[in-house]
Amino acid sequence: MRKHTISRDTAETKINLTLSVDGTGEGSINTGVGFLDHMLVLFKGHGLFDLDVICDGDIEVDQHHTTEDIGIALGQAFKHAMGDKAGITRYATVSIPMDEALATVHLDISGRSHLVYRVDGLKDKVGQFDTELVQEFFQGFVNHAGVTLHIQLEYGTNTHHMIEAIFKAFTRALDKASSLNPRVKGVPSTKGVL
Repeated sequence: MRKHTISRDTAETKINLTLSVDGTGEGSINTGVGFLDHMLVLFKGHGLFDLDVICDGDIEVDQHHTTEDIGIALGQAFKHAMGDKAGITRYATVSIPMDEALATVHLDISGRSHLVYRVDGLKDKVGQFDTELVQEFFQGFVNHAGVTLHIQLEYGTNTHHMIEAIFKAFTRALDKASSLNPRVKGVPSTKGVL
């Protein structure tokens, strides 16, 4: 099983996170940020990742540190769980509709951290959640997972639906790209390393 546990303790957050890439969508999520919990439940359910997250963050300040640091911890756990990346599919593109919203994600488990985030039209908040933190989450993930991630919100009018489409497309792309392909021998790169 490709699995890793991260314990991340800073002055702003205390996080314990366990990710199993080859899971069934099981796990428990408690970040203290309701909307982020919802997105992480989607992450494990639609990507079939087993994910346990407990976070004690300084949400009395705001939700920024918790959201970003969970992205960082998830990226670290994913990178460690992938090991040398031998036999993986590596690339994936997924488009997901959520009612009136459509999001497309292109992902490369390349060893290179890069985020393209083309998301316009979100309202400032979904409930108490600052929607600018969606980009912070993905930047934290990408920086520590060593993946190239392009997120394109094609269209939408309901901010909740738009973000949900993004997370579903992301997790399904991550699942596909990290899947083992029996036709791939070794690392899927002509350089021989990712």
